Amino acid sequence: MTKKTVGRPRARDGAGDRGATILDVSERLFARHGYDGVTLRTIAREAGVDVALINYYFGPKQQLFDTVFQRRARILNDDRLDALNRARAEADPRPVPLERIIEAYLRPLEMAQESEDQGWRNYCALLAFVNTSPVWGPVLMSRHFDAPMEAFVEALARVLPDAERADLYWCYHFMSGSMTLTFANTGRINAMSGGLCRSDDFQTAYDRMIPFVVAGFERVCGPLADRG
Repeated sequence: MTKKTVGRPRARDGAGDRGATILDVSERLFARHGYDGVTLRTIAREAGVDVALINYYFGPKQQLFDTVFQRRARILNDDRLDALNRARAEADPRPVPLERIIEAYLRPLEMAQESEDQGWRNYCALLAFVNTSPVWGPVLMSRHFDAPMEAFVEALARVLPDAERADLYWCYHFMSGSMTLTFANTGRINAMSGGLCRSDDFQTAYDRMIPFVVAGFERVCGPLADRG
C-alpha cells in the first residue's frame, strides 16, 4: 500500500476562519483535558472570541464536541474506504488479502500521527480518550465510525469464510485496543524498553502492528479463503 499524506479538515460552511480556529482550539483542549475539563469560556479565551460566537456557530458544548470529533473522522473514513476499494479492484474477483485489509484500515492512522499538522496529533489523542470512555465511546465512535467499519468486516468475512461473526468483532475489538494505545502516545514503552522503543516512532509501530493483527485474525478466525 502506497502511503499518502492525510488531508486538512475544511472550515465549516459559514463559520470561516474564526470557526476553524474555534474547532482547532477546542480539539487541542479536549485532547489534553477531556470533555469535562474544558469550558466554553476557556475555549473562547484561547480562540480570541466571545462565548456567544461559539454558541452561534456550534451550539452548546456537547454539540461542539461532536463537531470537533466528526470533522476529522470523515477524512479518516474516506481514506480508509479509498484504500480498501483500491485493494478490492486489484484483487477482483478474488477476496482482498487479509494483510491488505488490515493495512487499509490502519495506515491512514499512521499518516495522521506522522502529519506535520499538529491538529492530527491532537485528534489522535482525542480518539484515544473517546475510544476508552464508557460515556463517549458508545456514542461518538458508533455514530462516526461504525458504518464505514462494516465495509471492513464484510471484506474480512470474505477472506475468512469460516469465521464466526462474533470472532470477527472480537478481533476488531483487540485491534482497536492496539491502535488506541498507539494514538495515546503516552511514552510508556520508552521507559519499559529502556529507550529501545519510542511511542512516537509511528512507522515502526504500524509496521509491527499490522502483521501482529493479521496473525491474530488468522489464529482466531482462519483458515483463509483459497486464493487460487
